[in-house]
Amino acid sequence: MAIMKEFMEFLREYKVVPLAIAFIMGIASTALIQSLVNNIIMPLINPLVPSGGWQNASIQFGPVPHQVIMPYGSFLGAAINFVIIAFVVFIIAKIILKEEKVAKK
Repeated sequence: MAIMKEFMEFLREYKVVPLAIAFIMGIASTALIQSLVNNIIMPLINPLVPSGGWQNASIQFGPVPHQVIMPYGSFLGAAINFVIIAFVVFIIAKIILKEEKVAKK
């Protein structure tokens, strides 16, 4: 029984449950933002991509027999995902840190 009590204290002290909840919410919001980028933002960018489809967009270098193909479309989608997620995390952190500063005074 003592081990269970220690385990419960560990969970409370290190706030493992809220961390797990935040992790799960992060995964869910990542999927949501990825869908936003892939299904709403990137189709708007699609006409600006020379090859047509943003997922298959690539740049070709060198002569034809030794041509190097560098795909950039998927990277562009991932970069937009990152920027949106980073901005959301920034806004959340700003709100939480502001409340924390007010609570300390």
